[in-house]
Amino acid sequence: MSQTERPPYPPILVILVSAVLTGMGQVMNGQASRGLMMAFTALSLAWVSYNLTTPDHSFVGRYAGGFMIHAIAFMDAVRIAKFRRHEWETRSR
Repeated sequence: MSQTERPPYPPILVILVSAVLTGMGQVMNGQASRGLMMAFTALSLAWVSYNLTTPDHSFVGRYAGGFMIHAIAFMDAVRIAKFRRHEWETRSR
């Protein structure tokens, strides 16, 4: 390991950012294209589910597709952040 290599972000920080912004957890984990894909997919599915529902549905129901992808992106970012942190700590010993 080189001395200039920056440690990965702490998983708790990735959790907090990823909970608020879809795809940013992936960006923090060094997977920018994956984060962009998650954000675009969430927006696309939110638009589709909004257009397939009626005003009688709840807010969450109208944007269910986007919330589903947001949850998947969140779990993915947390898993990768924990893995990267564990790998970095193991290498630095």
